[in-house]
Amino acid sequence: MRGIAERVEQLLPRAVVSTTPVAGGDICTATRVRLSDGSSALVKTLAGAPENFFATEARGLTWLAEPGVIAVPEVLAVEQDILVLEWVEPGPPSPESAALLGQSLARLHASGADEFGAAEDGFIGSLPLPNRPAPTWPEFFATRRVLPYLKLAFDRGHIRPADVRAIEALIGRIKGLAGPEEPPSRIHGDLWSGNVVWSAEHGALVDPAAHGGHRETDLAMLALFGLPHLQRLLDAYQEETPLADGWEERQPLHQLFPLLVHAALFGGHYGVRAGEATRRL
Repeated sequence: MRGIAERVEQLLPRAVVSTTPVAGGDICTATRVRLSDGSSALVKTLAGAPENFFATEARGLTWLAEPGVIAVPEVLAVEQDILVLEWVEPGPPSPESAALLGQSLARLHASGADEFGAAEDGFIGSLPLPNRPAPTWPEFFATRRVLPYLKLAFDRGHIRPADVRAIEALIGRIKGLAGPEEPPSRIHGDLWSGNVVWSAEHGALVDPAAHGGHRETDLAMLALFGLPHLQRLLDAYQEETPLADGWEERQPLHQLFPLLVHAALFGGHYGVRAGEATRRL
């Protein structure tokens, strides 16, 4: 792959003044690029990236930005092995910015989606992510989110057979556990704290697994991995669009997906945690 500066100058085109490596996750190389017009961009690169890896991320960001209700960095350019995004100047999270994010997230969810799923499959971390639509959220969540990663975790020896049986039994009664029916929400789909970039004014969403899903999924993932001022975010969300009764008790159901993905990728205690979440339900 040609040098970062040369690629960016070709794609934008704007002269590059400097490049600085920055933190960008476990998969990609991330670089801050300062441009001749005084602006900056974030450049993500991955040698040998799977087909549509960055294109899927770019489409997800554009789709989340479409309603105009939440901060999402603009996609400046994308090719097979490179993604160039608007730079978000980091700042410390505050109760006020968390509240704004909660309100904005509620509005994003309320902007809706055409169906449960997405037109194209995507990625969750380095793993393929099936998105083929399903007629109901319980069916979508069971067949596109839980069962594929349960099988992968078991095949890799990362989850105990007893926990596999417990999760399979839970999936057999998922319709009774899913709560009141809701229309598809426009969700981020991988909303842990590392995919929220805080500026001085707000939190911006990055690196989505965007699709039409259940709004409680985003909130459950924030609760699973933690977020600064999370309670203030939840309070603001509830003020904007109240959640259905029992949403807190349903969080372990929505958390099964990220726990099983982590079990498949990393093993360790994540398979055990998935079993514990199942038993809490």
